[in-house]
Amino acid sequence: KPKNLKQPTNLRIHSACFTGDIFHSRKCDCGEQLNKSLDMMVENGEGIIIYLPQEGRDIGLTNKIRAYKLQEDGLDTVDANLTLGFRDDERSYDVAVSILKKLNFKTINLISNNPNKVRVLNEEGLKVLNIIKLEIEPNEINKNYINTKKIKSNHIFD
Repeated sequence: KPKNLKQPTNLRIHSACFTGDIFHSRKCDCGEQLNKSLDMMVENGEGIIIYLPQEGRDIGLTNKIRAYKLQEDGLDTVDANLTLGFRDDERSYDVAVSILKKLNFKTINLISNNPNKVRVLNEEGLKVLNIIKLEIEPNEINKNYINTKKIKSNHIFD
């Protein structure tokens, strides 16, 4: 049965993470976020994932590996990107917005902890009715990474 597009659907805009999505790296929570989003969609019988090729917050895989080295030397993920000459987050959600508008979506429930995604979607005329937070249990390796997302990028985990 086709979904009524006037009702909000659950949406995950996910930036590709080669290390997390494919190799299940414990340095980040990306793969866990993707899998948890898919699980929610299966459980609810609906949902959309827009998978964007924006590796390493869109600095690319090579620079992401450089950022990993800087993190091993003591920098957090934000400062590592800044040290490499990038903004803390280079991602754009223009393609996701275009896809949603082309498919005639007006309202969505966004699966995300990232307030910037909410802001961009709302600014582009898509109404985010609900934010479905992804609760990922930090591990010994990624706890500083997740804490940096909380403190420096204002990601919502609570």
